[in-house]
Amino acid sequence: MRMDGTTPAPQAGSGAGTAAPPSIRLTDVHLELASAAGPVNILRGIDLSVAAGEVVSIVGPSGSGKSSLMMLIGGLERPTRGKVEVAGRELSALSEDRLALFRRDHVGIVFQNFHLVPTMTALENVAIPLEFAGASDAFEQAAERLRAVGLGHRLSHYPGQLSGGEQQRTALARAFAADPDVILADEPTGNLDGDTGRQVIELMFDLSRRRGATLLLITHDPALAARCDRIVRLVDGRITDAGLAPSAALARLK
Repeated sequence: MRMDGTTPAPQAGSGAGTAAPPSIRLTDVHLELASAAGPVNILRGIDLSVAAGEVVSIVGPSGSGKSSLMMLIGGLERPTRGKVEVAGRELSALSEDRLALFRRDHVGIVFQNFHLVPTMTALENVAIPLEFAGASDAFEQAAERLRAVGLGHRLSHYPGQLSGGEQQRTALARAFAADPDVILADEPTGNLDGDTGRQVIELMFDLSRRRGATLLLITHDPALAARCDRIVRLVDGRITDAGLAPSAALARLK
């Protein structure tokens, strides 16, 4: 059970009750941003549905709108027009305060650059969302989350005292702290060496699977994309493939 008293949705294919509604649904979503040269169309008519518990990779060339798409799904950006629904809620209907609360309870985000608070220990970084949610045992839960990612011996260390892999594992523990419905990961291994990156990915996949969370993963790595349930290809702000099978990934991502 998560902090707001609700239970995470069962994983797709688990057979628990009737089929769950999509965990993520975007309908005719457009994103236009201002620039000195005039409006820039970042996303153009995005339609996308992701099932609860599904693992989906978002691929495409640099500048195609992948990170902007993830920002919309995470409630960190609002669309110019169209509808974004996450965990059964239409995000445009929420005020900024309610959107922040929704994001805290239902969405976990893992960034390429970790985004840890440098003046806080690993334990304090993971405890932040739990404290915001009003958990009386925030530090106990944070310690449990860190032990689950193999960092029980690094609780009192600051980000600058941790390796890149340890920092990203701390970020994973923080992202999963409130048992979110959706995990968004933007190039989570981009700053890690090959072996460390593989360890982080295995851990992220395992946590998502065990907790029944939907995982949306931005990656430029064809082999990593091929491990996901489905591949969505984005080019010039438009989805060109929304159901690319993993077996076709290596050929299409070259």
